[in-house]
Amino acid sequence: MKNTGKLKGKTLFITGASRGIGKAIALKAARDGANIVIAAKTADPHPKLPGTIYTAAEEIERAGGKALPCIVDVRDERQVQQAVEAAVAKFGGIDILINNASAISKTSTLKTDMKRYDLMQNVNTRGSFLVSKACLPYLLKSDNPHILNMAPPLNLSPRWVAHHVAYTISKYGMSMCVLGMSEEFRDRGVAVNALWPRFKVHTAAIDMLFGPEGELLARKAEIMADAAYAIICRDSTAFTGNFFIDEEVLLNEGVTDLSKYACHPENKHKLSLALFIEDGHPLAKL
Repeated sequence: MKNTGKLKGKTLFITGASRGIGKAIALKAARDGANIVIAAKTADPHPKLPGTIYTAAEEIERAGGKALPCIVDVRDERQVQQAVEAAVAKFGGIDILINNASAISKTSTLKTDMKRYDLMQNVNTRGSFLVSKACLPYLLKSDNPHILNMAPPLNLSPRWVAHHVAYTISKYGMSMCVLGMSEEFRDRGVAVNALWPRFKVHTAAIDMLFGPEGELLARKAEIMADAAYAIICRDSTAFTGNFFIDEEVLLNEGVTDLSKYACHPENKHKLSLALFIEDGHPLAKL
């Protein structure tokens, strides 16, 4: 999907933007000339994960954007508020929030220790609520404000809860933020939506869960970046409270060839469905 220039001069606050989907969205917006606040924890190189907030900032500026790297643990209210204030001081406001930071542990109830449970709840649900709350006073001053959570559709089928109750609760908490905030701020012009992939997207989390084989049946993070870009370029007063799937967004934008997003194009018809996505969805065979 081509850039349109609609995000030129806009300020995006993106959590977890040092790698993966968050960085892909940042780079997509940067090509328009957007300002990107990289709100992530990794300031020093991680032994197992690529990228830091500073290497991401360099890539963003090479792509044509302006970057503000901020050390932010979304569980820490002080760090979040400091990053928001720094963003406003540097760029004059905040137009778009991408709640991308997330923690995952696909463990059963008996195998989920409470430290891991608390991490997922505090990063996913509480973190998204906290960052939204901190950014909203400035989003309300924007002429086209958006909040976009990387959260799944609210599918209450027991199969999506039974095998990883703790993780599902935490991700559905992000989805509930969309459901509630979209209605709360509907009349004030803030669009609050969710975006989720149809098929697995290759990220560091996929590598950790599935090893090198995880990438074989996955798509590149660029599909989520292109879909996110299409959403946040729209008029915020025209739609809110939607649970978008990446494919559906791009097909609506006229992108019919999705094979370019496959990590391994030879496997484009064997892609693995993402969590919370049912097999019977009509787009699952694309």
